[in-house]
Amino acid sequence: MRFPETPLVLLHAFPLDHRMWDGVRAGIAEHIELLTPDQRGFGGTPLGDDEPDLAAVATDVLDRLNGRRVVLGGCSMGGYVAMSILRQAPEQVAGLLLVSTRATADADAGRANRHAMASRIEEEGPAFVPETVLPTLLGTETHERRPEVVAAVRTMVSEQDGATIAWAQRAMAVRPDSSELLRDTDVPTLIVRGEQDTLIPPDEADALAALMPKAELVVLAGAGHLPPLEVPEEFTGAVARWLE
Repeated sequence: MRFPETPLVLLHAFPLDHRMWDGVRAGIAEHIELLTPDQRGFGGTPLGDDEPDLAAVATDVLDRLNGRRVVLGGCSMGGYVAMSILRQAPEQVAGLLLVSTRATADADAGRANRHAMASRIEEEGPAFVPETVLPTLLGTETHERRPEVVAAVRTMVSEQDGATIAWAQRAMAVRPDSSELLRDTDVPTLIVRGEQDTLIPPDEADALAALMPKAELVVLAGAGHLPPLEVPEEFTGAVARWLE
């Protein structure tokens, strides 16, 4: 396989951490340098005292890269951070891998739901979060046939700090629309969505692919919102073929 010499950065989904990439790490890292940083507050990293804004998370990642040019990937919230990095430092982005994410900002209802979860966490703690997000994070097939994946995601969510989850929800609620940014981007892009994803409808993934001049869309059967966890072999194969 002919992989680029630039590293591949994979940014995790909400409300998980770098462990969501464990099932694909070996298959990808065998051929390309792989970086999977925890985003602000997740995985035990410091949250800091900034106002909620994904631009701050993007700055964190850029600081760790020290000016290196990378292939930049993100799942869900990680995709939003990738777009913010592209906005801040387009010269450092050699390619994009956008998984289970969208270019548009939240509609009013979506923003209200994010703020409601953040407020509830502050009032009663984050114990309710795993069972609230699990039904939509994973596809039907995963819930029915892969109990080990459901258990792993439940554990990962339950181990995140409540203040971090609330901060991230508010940060995603104020993210800008990135449609024009992506329309003007000429880097090679792979867009991946799970066939059973209920958070990012098929028409949104199709619209994202149509928006970008050098985008390829891959749909993975048997996966919901978290293909790297639900169908790791298929996800790794799709990424490897694209990088080649």
